[in-house]
Amino acid sequence: MNGVSVEPLGKFKIAVSDDHTFGTDAVLLADFAGRHRVNTACDLGTGCGIIPLLLLKNGTADRVTGVEIQSAAAEIARKNAELNNIKDNFAVLNCDMKEIKANAPSGAFDLVTCNPPYKVAGGGSQNLSEAQRIARHEIKCVFADVVAAAKHLLKFGGFLCVCHRPERLADIFCEMRAQNIEPKVLREVIQREGKEPWLVLVEGKVGAKSGMTVLPPLYVEKDGQLTDEMIKIYGDYKEGHGRKI
Repeated sequence: MNGVSVEPLGKFKIAVSDDHTFGTDAVLLADFAGRHRVNTACDLGTGCGIIPLLLLKNGTADRVTGVEIQSAAAEIARKNAELNNIKDNFAVLNCDMKEIKANAPSGAFDLVTCNPPYKVAGGGSQNLSEAQRIARHEIKCVFADVVAAAKHLLKFGGFLCVCHRPERLADIFCEMRAQNIEPKVLREVIQREGKEPWLVLVEGKVGAKSGMTVLPPLYVEKDGQLTDEMIKIYGDYKEGHGRKI
């Protein structure tokens, strides 16, 4: 595959390209979802497959399916399944999540994760490749599409875990409730004490009653060093290809 490099990621290997890579938010989302131990999981917009890799390697799920609309990214995800000896447990669907009903059975998954495009179409910097714009802007899907796909995929009582920007919280809560996925857990990620959150982690549960747990904030650094919690979450990966925190 042209433009693809294979680099160390702690004890793993990860194939990435300039267009299809990952950031700290994906690692944090995999850790957040890892509070559950499930049989089947699905990662929407899986990109290079980093979240399925972590869910499998960390023992969160026995089998993971990644859904990815971009064929180049799907190919990289499959390569990562081979590199890390998880191809029997990690399947990749190269399809549009808006067409998930034609490509995956209803109610087949215990957990759905998604690190979605954060910016509305036309918002933010447009000095990006087409593949990067699709990954970062709501060009091919909006958040409502993510939640609708998750509702189709999840069993009753199943969990949807997402990361997003704090300014989109109202959208997240409204879209989840519209699909009978009740927002149940919220955690803010803050670079350092005194700063505003730059990321939120949200868990919803299909068919649950109302009532949310707000976890203590996750601080990334203190006095210029990673916090103990970040070292625990990210320590195995930061010396390899893990992106800037």
